[in-house]
Amino acid sequence: MTTEEYRPLLEPAAVIDSEEEQYFNKVCNRNLYLATFVAVLGPLSFGFVLGYSSPAIPELEANSDPYLNLDSTQASWFASLVTLGAAVGGIIGGWIVDKIGRKLSLMMCAVPYVSGFTMIIGAQNIWMLYGGRVLTGLASGVTSLVVPVYISETAHPKVRGMLGSCVQLMVVIGIMGAYVGGMVLTWYWLAVLSSLPPTIMVVLMCFMPETPRYLLSKNKRAEALQVLAWLRGPEVDYEWECRQIEASCDEQDTKFALSELKNPSIYKPFLIGIFLMLFQQLSGINAVMFYAETIFDQANFENSSEGSVIVGVVQVVFTAVAALIMDKAGRKLLLALSAFIMSISAAVFGVYFRIWQANINNSSLHKTDILTVQNSVSEATTAPTWLPLVCLVIFIAGFALGCGPIPWLVMSEIFPVRARGLASGACVLANWSTAFLVTKEFHDLVENITQYGTFWLFSSLCFMNVLFTVFFVPETKGKTLEQIEAHFKATA
Repeated sequence: MTTEEYRPLLEPAAVIDSEEEQYFNKVCNRNLYLATFVAVLGPLSFGFVLGYSSPAIPELEANSDPYLNLDSTQASWFASLVTLGAAVGGIIGGWIVDKIGRKLSLMMCAVPYVSGFTMIIGAQNIWMLYGGRVLTGLASGVTSLVVPVYISETAHPKVRGMLGSCVQLMVVIGIMGAYVGGMVLTWYWLAVLSSLPPTIMVVLMCFMPETPRYLLSKNKRAEALQVLAWLRGPEVDYEWECRQIEASCDEQDTKFALSELKNPSIYKPFLIGIFLMLFQQLSGINAVMFYAETIFDQANFENSSEGSVIVGVVQVVFTAVAALIMDKAGRKLLLALSAFIMSISAAVFGVYFRIWQANINNSSLHKTDILTVQNSVSEATTAPTWLPLVCLVIFIAGFALGCGPIPWLVMSEIFPVRARGLASGACVLANWSTAFLVTKEFHDLVENITQYGTFWLFSSLCFMNVLFTVFFVPETKGKTLEQIEAHFKATA
């Protein structure tokens, strides 16, 4: 490759901004938005999987069929097995996304989605329920890897943040859809409803293209040009963009080897991706959601399912806000602001539970778990019952604003093409493994360091995320994937 061909990857963004500005201002986005919409039906399916357990578990616990009746331990496994399946899905997704491509990987997700919900629908015993949750979790893990990569490789920089944020937006819409559906449907028919989005996705995805970056990495230039022409419209010189991508792919025409992890241009984005995923789950989002029903009871909500819908609406609204401002405010600012809001909210949660515990002790309810004495809370504490409810809403809003969508978006942006599958798979594995550990070990944390100690720990971890974001996470707003890759090479 000549120096002239490599020039756009090395020069500062300002040198080529005018050329890119002229190019991207002419881009027709209609087909790009269509491809994105079809792809995010995968995260919509993922959201239904996550939200399904909340309305289904109470029904299954009260089920008259002894073979399908869940006790508290079985209900816990029914909810958390999804995270284990998703962790395995991250490993599988990291391998198949580079082997068979982004499009086929996404289409294949529909098989375990539909199979899993079919197994739940036809369940004759608890093990079939477990199997269905594992399969849908497996599909969710692959989806959470493949869709961000697909969108980042088809979108252009000016809308990549907005379109990438649609992944998390559709997840929370799916969760809210499951909550709303659970108010009017039985667990059986809710499973039927949840199987519809992946079925629609696999049909529509047949008509969508593979990503141009994947095609060029496989030396399919003619097909890549056709895809760019379809995505960008007939009024632009898509040959220019093809050359920029091709220059990067030509430099990476060798296969990725694990020994390359010692290269700073590889391990720096890899570590950033891993830590963003760890901080997302260590923020305590699952713990706060675990306490949600108790908090709504304390706030005198007559129907806790209505409270769940409120949580879903807050998530959808603030995730939509994040998507709209992502390409203007930038990833770094939103992520730091999000983690700071969550840190403050978790700290106030801790203060509330500290006051609550002090009053419980005064009432001789020593070392009693919060879930056991939730009916006595209003009598035992002088703290206002609306305080945890406000903290819950603010915490979830903060998460939706940045810590929810941005790690997935940044993961899809910072890895070089040839390492994208493996590195993304490792990030998804780290995310879902941590989610499982936090969910299963949360009760032990509460027992050992108390409720308030646990939330102050989460607050500290959120503040560490603020510092990590400020000092280590690069701003990727408005940059091509090639420029982002060049940034890590320049800092190596």
